[in-house]
Amino acid sequence: MTTPSLSTANPAPPVPDPAPGPAAAVWSGSSTVTQIRVLTGRSLRALVTDPGVLAFGLFQPVIILFILTQVFAGMGKSTHFPAGVSYLDFVMPAILVDNAVQSAVQSGIGVVDDLKNGMVSRLRSLPIHPASLLIARSLANLVRATIQIAIVIVLAIVVLGYSPKGGPLQLLASAGLAVFITWTLGWAFIAAATWLRRAEPMQNLAVIAILPLTFASSAYIPIADLPEWLRVVARVNPLTYAIDTARALALDLPGAGAAVPALLISTAIAVVGGTLAVVGFRRPL
Repeated sequence: MTTPSLSTANPAPPVPDPAPGPAAAVWSGSSTVTQIRVLTGRSLRALVTDPGVLAFGLFQPVIILFILTQVFAGMGKSTHFPAGVSYLDFVMPAILVDNAVQSAVQSGIGVVDDLKNGMVSRLRSLPIHPASLLIARSLANLVRATIQIAIVIVLAIVVLGYSPKGGPLQLLASAGLAVFITWTLGWAFIAAATWLRRAEPMQNLAVIAILPLTFASSAYIPIADLPEWLRVVARVNPLTYAIDTARALALDLPGAGAAVPALLISTAIAVVGGTLAVVGFRRPL
């Protein structure tokens, strides 16, 4: 008679499968906050590695700053200009807001680039929320716009002797409003980019939108000096509220109450633009 081996006589009990629970759950990706942080860092690193993008973005506001203040400063001002305010003081807040509009356009151009270079296709294969890339793009452009606005202000102070009556704190508030407008208007152009998905239509849209918004407003001359039909347009132009608020803050003038409609209009643009951007971004490539 053969004696059964120990392994045969006493077989080891089977190891049970781990009970399903949080530890066995399938990994669903990083948090949305982490996604936004990483993608924002990616966009900002692109600025560092290609400083020409930032430099060229500065050309237009700097050119406007020097041309407008030097060419039109010598012209006689109408009686509608605020008393004791130079043309540089008058136009500087408008230049900051104009820079905000230009920077907002770059948000949309950046989204078009991501759609064309294959980045979006790669990200769609990962567990990443669709809005993360769009939010990251808007935040990266916000940083760039802040740098541009700071440089323009420093140049105006150092080279042109800009010294607004409102003082440093109110000048900072005026610049902060321009930065906020950059972020909110950026969502409108991001939404346009997700639907157009081509650089040429985006550039044409930028020209069509920027020229009426800036020149049919209180940016460069008082509304009272505009032709009558342009006064009607300027009074309903959302940029007029933003420019008047920025000017009132920087120069310590009446009119800071326009900040409420300016902020409300800008916030509404951001909400509508963000919603349309997410819907457009989900469309098939």
